[in-house]
Amino acid sequence: MFSAEDFAKALEQQDYQFSRGSVVTGKVETHESDGAYVDIGGKSAAFLPMKEASLDSDILLEEILPLGTERKFLIIRDQDANGQMVISIRAMEIKELWERLRDRQENGDVIEVTISGSNKGGVTADVSGLRAFIPRSHLARRVEDLDTLMGETINVAFLEVDEENNKLLLSERIAARATAMSSLTKGELIEGTIASLKPFGAFVDFGGASGLLHIKQISKSYVSALGDVFKVGDPIKAIVLNIDDQRGRIALSTQVLEKYPGEILKDLPTMMAEAEERAKNVAKLIAEGDN
Repeated sequence: MFSAEDFAKALEQQDYQFSRGSVVTGKVETHESDGAYVDIGGKSAAFLPMKEASLDSDILLEEILPLGTERKFLIIRDQDANGQMVISIRAMEIKELWERLRDRQENGDVIEVTISGSNKGGVTADVSGLRAFIPRSHLARRVEDLDTLMGETINVAFLEVDEENNKLLLSERIAARATAMSSLTKGELIEGTIASLKPFGAFVDFGGASGLLHIKQISKSYVSALGDVFKVGDPIKAIVLNIDDQRGRIALSTQVLEKYPGEILKDLPTMMAEAEERAKNVAKLIAEGDN
C-alpha cells in the first residue's frame, strides 16, 4: 500500500529532479517574443529565455525549436512562487564544449581562431562561443601594437582549460612549435632571427618556433662572447642539429657550415650567403651519422 511516507519521498524525489543543475526532458509548448515555454512535467511550464536557446546568438527560435520539439534542457534557476523554473540549452552546450576542449587539450590539438580583442597582456578570441585569452608571451611574433592583429586568423594550442574558473588560455607559440617540430628534420637549414642572447648561447626564432644555438655550436673556434658575433634582431641561417620531441627543444648549429675554424667570426656575410649550398653537404653527413 502507498503510505504517506512513500508519498513524501516521491515528492522529495520530484523536487530533487527539478533543482538547479538538473537535466530534464521537456516539450516546447509556445513561442514568445523573448523566449519559449516548455512543459517539463512541473507545476507550470518552464521558461527558456531567447539568450539561453543556443550558443549561437544569431538564430530564430522557431527554426531551432519548433512547437512540439522534445529534447533535454538544463535547469538554471529554481522554481519561483508560481512553480516556474528557468531552463537553458546554451548552458548545456557550454558544459559539453568545455568537455570537448579538455579532450582536445589532452590530445595536443591545434585549432584556428580569429583575434577579436586586445589588452596590455595579450589578445582575445572566440572559441565556439567561449572567450579565450592568448597572453602576449604566447604569441608567435613580437608585436608592439596588439591592435594591429585584430581580425587576424591564427593557429593555437591549448594552454589552460579551466571550466570552474571560466578560464580558457591559448598559445600560438606552442602551436607553432608543434607544427615546426613535426615538419623539421635533422640536417635541415632554417632561416630565422636572433631573439635573445644568453651566456650559454643564442635563441633563434624561425617559423614561429624557437631553437637554441649553443655557444659551442657557433664556431669550430672558441667564442668568448656572443656579442662579438651576433646582436638581437640579426638574421641567421643555421642547421638543425637535434630535435627533442619530448622536451620540445630544437638544437641548432652554425659551426657545421664553416669551411675553416673561426670563419663565422671573420666572414659571417659570406657564410650566410653560401649557407644553402653548404647545407647540402652537411645534411648528407648528418644523415649518414644517424645510420
